[in-house]
This record gives sequence, structure tokens and C-alpha cells, in this order.
Amino acid sequence: MLGKALTTAAAGNAGAALGIEDVFSTWLYTGTGIGSTQTITNGIDLAGEGGMVWLKSRTNGSTHYLFDTERGVTRKLYTNDTDAEVADADSLTAFNSDGFLIGDDTSINYLNAAHASWTFRKAPGFFDVVTWTGNGSASQTINHNLGSAPGCIIIKATSTTSEWFVWHRNTSAAGVQQYESGLLLNSTSAQQGLYLFSSTPTSTSFTVSVNSSYTALTANGVTFVAYLFAHDEQIFGDAGDQSVIKCGSYSATGSTSGPVVDLGWEPQWLMIKRTDSTGDWNLIDNMRGFCVGGGGDDAELNPNLTAAESSGIFVTPLSTGFQLNTTDTGYNASSGTYIYIAIRRGLMKKPTNSAEVFSVYSGTPTDGTLVTTGFPVDFLYQKSTGVTNWRVVDRLRGYAATSANNQPRLQFNNTDAESLGSDIAFAFDNVSYKIGNGAIGGTSGISHAFRRAPGFFDVVAYTGTGVATQTIPHNLGVTPQLIIVKCRSNSSTDWLVKPNQSTADYLHLNFSNAQAGPSTTFWSSTNQDATNFYVGPSAATGAVSRTFVAYLFASCPGVSKVGSYTGTGTTLDIGCGFTSGARFVMIKRTDSTGDWYVWDTARGIVAGNDPYLLLNSDSGGSSADYIDPLSSGFQISSTAPAAINANGGTYIYLAIA
Repeated sequence: MLGKALTTAAAGNAGAALGIEDVFSTWLYTGTGIGSTQTITNGIDLAGEGGMVWLKSRTNGSTHYLFDTERGVTRKLYTNDTDAEVADADSLTAFNSDGFLIGDDTSINYLNAAHASWTFRKAPGFFDVVTWTGNGSASQTINHNLGSAPGCIIIKATSTTSEWFVWHRNTSAAGVQQYESGLLLNSTSAQQGLYLFSSTPTSTSFTVSVNSSYTALTANGVTFVAYLFAHDEQIFGDAGDQSVIKCGSYSATGSTSGPVVDLGWEPQWLMIKRTDSTGDWNLIDNMRGFCVGGGGDDAELNPNLTAAESSGIFVTPLSTGFQLNTTDTGYNASSGTYIYIAIRRGLMKKPTNSAEVFSVYSGTPTDGTLVTTGFPVDFLYQKSTGVTNWRVVDRLRGYAATSANNQPRLQFNNTDAESLGSDIAFAFDNVSYKIGNGAIGGTSGISHAFRRAPGFFDVVAYTGTGVATQTIPHNLGVTPQLIIVKCRSNSSTDWLVKPNQSTADYLHLNFSNAQAGPSTTFWSSTNQDATNFYVGPSAATGAVSRTFVAYLFASCPGVSKVGSYTGTGTTLDIGCGFTSGARFVMIKRTDSTGDWYVWDTARGIVAGNDPYLLLNSDSGGSSADYIDPLSSGFQISSTAPAAINANGGTYIYLAIA
């Protein structure tokens, strides 16, 4: 290990610690067609730091394109065949300080087609790109700047036809040294003795050798490129003690309740390959679809094929890794062995501006109306201002790529289990989502969108075990102050809310009831902390074999505030540490009955009447002067009812700047 936090000082960011969001991006885009260029702004500095861009059409059968800053713009390679590098002036034409520019090559910019891009920035502990020219010797040492021993190296001759050679720290073909074992990225073949290296790659170099079966990696005058992936270097994040990439292996079971792979964090990108037998290379990410099941599918592409994206239930993301949930032999053949590259889900940095993580929409949309958020949506709910149910979706449970009837949804105001529909939102991408045709399509309504971020908000899906104290890992990074849980698989269980950090008291989100408890059947007597929360065996929070989703909130300075207050019956200022007031406010009385009130600035938090909705009701809400603007947070009006401001009443709230 390098032993200290990697920083962006070289990029001019005053030495701020790097997170995964600084070095990796999955960016989805729609092709703009012949005669059109397209700028992809994903926040990755390729111009200054260097790296690699991988492009693939999702809707069309076409090649996987790879470009890198060492070989230069327009120089493309195809992972699914053996062709030499090709110069294409209409392909990737610029590496920018915040992304890249593509031309009108139809394979990567086909009109109205869906495309995916994966950008890997060069950074110690994560990724590096090196090139060399063979000198004809028996072995040749190639230096690199990965800063650690590689977990995986992918090599391709660029000036001649050749296979794509893959060395992985867990390949181990029979009869050869581990460093001589490998796979072919453009092939389904099992691991074999490729004789790629003459020794194990180190933190500074690798030594290529004369390959007996394929193009020698020292062939005189032949040019090569290598992509190096790190393994578990704990140098990222503010404390410099977190990894963002792991290269590992697992033994399969052939069961839909397959092996669990412990990474220590939730992945956003996986590449998996069977090694003991033939099988495709499989690539999944959480932007296209990497879900916990129940209606949402995983979206798969195959680096060795030109095939368009396909989908199915293959792998379940967990807060600390992933689990195989398929009998597909490409992932989980009985007694099969597999390698993987896993990349950590971001963000890793706490937000400093609520616009990075929260968005409000109010209006009268038509089906398919595009709502721009400026960030990838992880949690979304919608409600019309008429008498309709709330609709609740999240990226982890899955979302529809089109308006098809396969959107897993829940409803705040009732106990219904998760069901499928096309009436809320679909086609989530990096900066927007589309509104569906039911919840508010064609009528006036609101939509609130959230992004998962340390210190602000997290989503966790889990399966109950029925034990007295079940430990549920999370990635909030701080102790949750408000936890909302719903059983996904049963229609007779309430939404449970844990409003306190230090007790097992509870509220029901779908009721107006007062706070009750403590109940260690709902919440364990063990208090939540910065890495885990704890549930009991209740049908609503932890019953055996039932599936659940939890939404976790915390106070993030300048962004959000989870708090409480005591009513006065008079005007009451609620300071949240904001500078421009609250854009969102939720209030619930805890010592007596009271609805779950919600306001937002899109509909109006003003000095006069403010429209509100009730999370526990399908009503269209109303408008009254119950809250007012306050630069540091919000103000409770003296005219507010007992549900909001009774003298001596106790209340909890969530406010977002």
C-alpha cells in the first residue's frame, strides 16, 4: 500500500483527496447521428491526467471501441476481434479536462440509439495505460505508474492483428506458473498457459516474454498497449484508507442463492469471466441496470461479442459486495471458477451543495417528459395533486429503460408490496429521468429526486433473517438519524420509521399515529452507527426470507438537516445551518397524531399560503400559511395547526437546502 491518501493536487484541486467519482465514470448517452458531434461531460480529467475510454452501443449490434490517451485520439481498438488499431477521424476526437468528444461514427453515435461509455482515469491505486514497441528479445521489461502490484493487465498489439491477452491475479492454468496463465478478452476460451510474463508483475513494472502460441509481446517493431487495473489499494477517500477497485475470484454453486463475494463496499461496475471452462465475458453496471431483483433486471454487455445489450437476473449488489443469483453458466455454473474486476460505487465525497444530490419538479408533464436533475437519480417519488397514490422507485430495486410495464414501485400511503408498473418514471440516466404516464403524467404533480451520497442519504436493500438482532451494513458513512423501512414482498406490513438514534421507538409512515415503543421486534436494542443499522425479527423490518428496502438520512452541513423541535403555538424559527433557506421540508408530530407534511419551493415556500402534500395520504393536499421562508432553514407560522405547532408538542423534521 502507498500509505496515504491519493490527492488531486496534480490536477490543481488543492490536494483534495480523490474519490471514485474522480477517476471512473459510466456515462449513458443517445446518439445524435451523421454530421453531428457530441461532447460527453462526465467530470473525468483525461486531458490532464490521461486514461482510457470504452464505448459500446446498447441497442445495436456493434463493436466495443477502446481509445486511450497514450495512443491518442481517433485511434480505436475493438475488444471483440483481433484487428490492429484503426485511425478513424469520426470516432473519439478529443480528450477533455472533463470528459471527451465523439464524432459521427455510427457505431458510437448512431441516431437515437442508446450508448454506454466507461472512462478510466490514470491514477495510482486504480488504473494505468502504458505502450511499448517490441525489441525482439526473449523478454522485455515495461515500467508503469500504477503504484502497486496490478490485479489485472489487458494487453493488445496495436500495429498488427493479435488476440487480447488478459492476465489476472487469480488465473491459474494447470501446469504453468501463475504469471504464465491468462485469458483472451476476445474469446470465450478457458484460462490457459499464455506465457505472457516471465515473472509476477510488480508495483513498478512487468516483464513480457515470447508467447509460444500467439503474437510475441516482444515482437520486433510491433507496438503494444497495456491497461493495468489495481487491486485493493486503500489510498482513496479523505482518510486515505479506502480502496475503489478489486480483482478477485469466486467458486460458483449453480444455485440462485449463489456465492456472496465480500468487497467491503457496494460495486457499481463488474466484469466477470469463467476461467475453468468456456464462457462469455460479462459486463454489468448500475447506470444501465444492476439491481436487487423483484422486477428490475441487470443489463449485460459482452466485451467478446458485438451483441446489443440483454437483460436478466444475474448478480445482486450488496452494501458490502455482490451475490450471484442465477444458474446462468456465464456467472454461476456448479463448481465453476470465475474472476472479476469490481469498481466501487460513488460518491465517496460528502456533498457541499444540495443541487448535487436533490432535485424538485412541479408541473403538468406529458408521458416521457424529460426532467433534468444534473445528477444520477438513486431515489425518486411522485404524486399528483389529485387523489392518487404516491409512487416510489429507486435505482437499487431497478428501473425501466423504456416505458415498459416493469418498474418496481412502492406507495408511501399504503401497505402494498412492491408491484410493477410504467406509471412513474423510466429511462434514468446521468443527469435526468423521464416521467411515466400515470402518477403525474398529464396532471399537475410533484417529483422529488435524490442521489445517494456520504453524510446525506443512502439506500439499502436486504433480506430478513428473523433473528433478534440483524446487522444491516450501509454506506452512509455517518450514523443515520432517520431510517425508513418497507417490506417489499408482503402487502400487509406498514412503513416503519426510526426517528431516534438512541432508542427503539418507531413511527408509521403510512399512518398519522404518534410515536410508540420502544420495540425491539422492529428495531434492535443495538443503536445504529456509521457502518450498520440493526433490525429485529418483525414482519415489517426483519422477518425471515422477506425482502426489504431502507432509506437512510443524515444531517449534512449546508445540505440537509434531520432534527426535532418543540412547538410553541407562536412563530418559531427552525435553524438548519443553511444560507438560502430550505427547498424541501418534511414535518411529523411525534407525541400525538399528526400527518406527514411535505413542502417544496417548486410549489412554494413563501410568506403566504404554501401548498403541501401528506406522505401518509392519497389526497391532493391543500394550501395554507403553515411555514414561511427563513434563510437559515424555515419558519413555523403561528397559524399552523397542532399537527405542526402545538404548544409543547414534539416534532421531527427533514429539511434540504
